[in-house]
Amino acid sequence: MKTKIIFLTLFMLTASFAFSQNKNTPRSIISSGAAIKKYHELEELKRMQKGELLDLYVERIQVLVKTLPYIALATKPGITIADLGIPYNSENKKTMEDQADATASFLDTTVNFQRKMVPYSDKDNLISAILFYENTMRALHEFSSL
Repeated sequence: MKTKIIFLTLFMLTASFAFSQNKNTPRSIISSGAAIKKYHELEELKRMQKGELLDLYVERIQVLVKTLPYIALATKPGITIADLGIPYNSENKKTMEDQADATASFLDTTVNFQRKMVPYSDKDNLISAILFYENTMRALHEFSSL
């Protein structure tokens, strides 16, 4: 019985070390989840149900909120402040953490609002908004190549 307990304890300790994150590694300025998986054409969107359109709309809002405030620093996920030569000290680390928390809180509130209110919108307006957001993301990709 003691052998099993010792073995289980060692296993759990090993697993916790293996899966723990390095807290001293700078986080990406733009979240790795800030990407549109697929761009759509008008006719394709017109064939979709409103629920599918709502999901696309919310996804695009999330991508834009996770990207646009940072385009002066980076336009793609994976770049850290250290990559830009910004000191990765406790003050800047705290600033990055606070911004990530604020963005997550804002997105929670915004997505909740969108899921409750946007179903009442006109389908054509929803499609137009999705296309606008996608065009904004395309323009951002062009911006990054300047």
